[in-house]
Amino acid sequence: MSDIDKQKLAGKIAVVTGGNSGIGLATAKRLVEEGAHVVITGRREKELKEAVALIGRNVTAVAGDVSRLEDLDRLFGVVKDKHGHIDVLFVNAGAGTIASLASATEAHFDQTFDVNVKGLFFTVQKALPLFKDGGSIILNSSVANVMGLPGFTAYAASKAAVRSFARGFAAELKDRRIRVNAMSPGPIETAALDKVGLPPEQVEQAIAGFTSQVALGRRGKPEEIASTIVFLASDESSYITGADIPVDGGMAQV
Repeated sequence: MSDIDKQKLAGKIAVVTGGNSGIGLATAKRLVEEGAHVVITGRREKELKEAVALIGRNVTAVAGDVSRLEDLDRLFGVVKDKHGHIDVLFVNAGAGTIASLASATEAHFDQTFDVNVKGLFFTVQKALPLFKDGGSIILNSSVANVMGLPGFTAYAASKAAVRSFARGFAAELKDRRIRVNAMSPGPIETAALDKVGLPPEQVEQAIAGFTSQVALGRRGKPEEIASTIVFLASDESSYITGADIPVDGGMAQV
């Protein structure tokens, strides 16, 4: 058996939002290793260029903000011109900063929902005309969608919306045999917590606090999330749709 025969996504066209760092980058890299041609998007040009260099082949980068519909139009215009269709979509781009109920501002709320809810919804909507029947859409939710985490209430609510979208989209797209699933990570070894607005010592405290709630006693690796996305993108998950797959080390399960 050749290496191509062993690849789970040989010849597939995949789009990954937020593909320039963390979970998105690890997933884009793994999708290419499994034979896919990948288009990644993100807001930061420098990180996008570094991601392309790291992935090394079969990858195209398009700068853009998923909360801006014109940026989504540009993204899928590039996908159409270069590849003509989509087989796999990983809607990964997300935003989250810490703010208590008492201190949260309208700007905090709007940014969270503009990226995590509005951006995700219209990413899927605008991808649909290019989607092949029988494709796979994976939405990045969060373990927060079923937990009460102080300071993360707007974020958690936005991720609960993502869980709901997976159900609704799966029902709407069943006649096209497009499977739609959510994936909910627990604490993962990325720079995400460095961006939530806490000083470094509080970031360390938060990491320790979250890790103490994980049954496996550690944070997950981005590559462990990527393995789950490959499974949901491939025919190995052909009888799964509308589900939320927790990849959380047991944080919300035990």
